[in-house]
Amino acid sequence: MRSRETLLRLHRFRTEDRRRQAADIDGMIQDLTKKYDELDSHVRFEESRNGVTDPANVNYSMAAKATRGRRDNLLKSISDLKDQKAAVLAQLADEEVELRKVEMLVEKESGAPSPAAGSAGLVAAHAH
Repeated sequence: MRSRETLLRLHRFRTEDRRRQAADIDGMIQDLTKKYDELDSHVRFEESRNGVTDPANVNYSMAAKATRGRRDNLLKSISDLKDQKAAVLAQLADEEVELRKVEMLVEKESGAPSPAAGSAGLVAAHAH
């Protein structure tokens, strides 16, 4: 019985850890997206200031070119984070399934009625 409770705590911890990881990744994506928008705005400003929007043009702003590179790197980082988040969410779904299995096993061993059985018992008690 004790080992089942330990297993239950472990699965609850893993599930919460995956939720925290997903939330952390979401925060990073939001921060990088905001920074991307700022850099994109700066590129557009530099291009309008200089009057040249083609990076291949000799007269293209060096500041816009450097900022464009940083902006494009952020876009790749955002994409990588989205892939990481998808992997964490898949792990979370697997962990939630395992947690439910362990919860049912512990519940079965302890002899405690499941929430569904408990509410059915209350309805039956009130019917008599």
